[in-house]
Amino acid sequence: MERRQRTVAPPTVPGFRAVPFTGVIFVMAEAARLGYAYGHPDWCNLGQGMPETGALPGAPPRVLEAPITPADQEYAPVAGIPELRAAVAALYNHLYRQGKPSQYTADNVCICGGGRLGLTRTVAALGEINLGHFLPDYTAYEELLNIFRAFTAIPILLEGTDGYRFDMGRLEREILGRGLSALLLSNPSNPTGRTIRGLELASWVEAARRLECTLLMDEFYSHYAWCATPDEQGMVSAARYVEDVDADPVLIMDGLTKNWRYPGWRTTWVIGPRSVIDAVTSAASFLDGGGSRPLQRAAIPLLDPTHVREETAAIRAAFLRKRRIMADGLRAAGMRLDMEPEGTFYVWADLAGLPEPLNEGMGFFEAALQEKVICVPGEFFDINPGKRRSGRTSRFRTYARFSFGPEEASVAEGVRRIQEMVARARAK
Repeated sequence: MERRQRTVAPPTVPGFRAVPFTGVIFVMAEAARLGYAYGHPDWCNLGQGMPETGALPGAPPRVLEAPITPADQEYAPVAGIPELRAAVAALYNHLYRQGKPSQYTADNVCICGGGRLGLTRTVAALGEINLGHFLPDYTAYEELLNIFRAFTAIPILLEGTDGYRFDMGRLEREILGRGLSALLLSNPSNPTGRTIRGLELASWVEAARRLECTLLMDEFYSHYAWCATPDEQGMVSAARYVEDVDADPVLIMDGLTKNWRYPGWRTTWVIGPRSVIDAVTSAASFLDGGGSRPLQRAAIPLLDPTHVREETAAIRAAFLRKRRIMADGLRAAGMRLDMEPEGTFYVWADLAGLPEPLNEGMGFFEAALQEKVICVPGEFFDINPGKRRSGRTSRFRTYARFSFGPEEASVAEGVRRIQEMVARARAK
């Protein structure tokens, strides 16, 4: 029933098919139908995965203008301008690879016009393989894994009772038993907040190397790692545990969207072995042709290590407060959390203990819209490429994802409205 609400009518022009909205886009479209618009003061957007983009105490000044040179009127290279590619490589070497003999260079980096585009370029370059992906995970993976038919997407179940952990024994059994040549995952995880770090992350990279299974690491929330040690400075990355940057099967996707709080710039990157970067760039040559040259040039100063540390520290101070407001507030409303989020700016909450119809994700979402509060039903993270599991009830139908990305006042107000909505439902 819930899945039908995600579809759109087919175009009336011959030759086109109906293309469903991805989960978050569906949510935002439904909210817009009821009057939501970006920045609307009456709405609390706890749905879309977007961090607050204004000034934060202790953070570097926000960029408010970008100069355009005569050369910027021309196309950028498909892989990105060399200066930005070199700056990305230098940042990863500084943060994660000091003292290591193998260092990233500009040839290990491909610049992309947004997070989804980086994922699309990467997936388009995959061969005829079995690709493992985890449940739950990022909603946009669903259509992405369905569009390109060269590979077969294999779901791997994670359990809330285990805190969404996946031990090395299970990882090896999945890779060997299912013949996986690649694994796609977000780390920290969207939506659960589960974060693989330290020795555990080192073990994943070692297993990928030993078992010849490529890790496709979506690290867009890697500076929102609440469990990171002081040595890690609030940041986690598989890049720390790569031995040979041109041989180890590890691809990392990140960008300005979340960790620098510039989602509107649509400036991201893929970093990995240069042979793979060549393939990803080749895919880009027919998919999109390259990104914005002026914004790529303006991004270079943002990759200065001092800037990155200051921005990450400011994020940590502001977002940890909002994390506490949301986690405590949702528990007070009667929701259960499988785990305290270790990363991201999301709380993944079980609604099963709430009164009907709030005890299921779609019912809660629709009721919350009437309070001008947006969230994302949990079933949308039960990614199902090709609808091969159609007709079955989602394991996550009683869950919802709540974002504490917006400003603190909006988060607190959204939680207050949710608590009042639940209280009224209990009183009936």
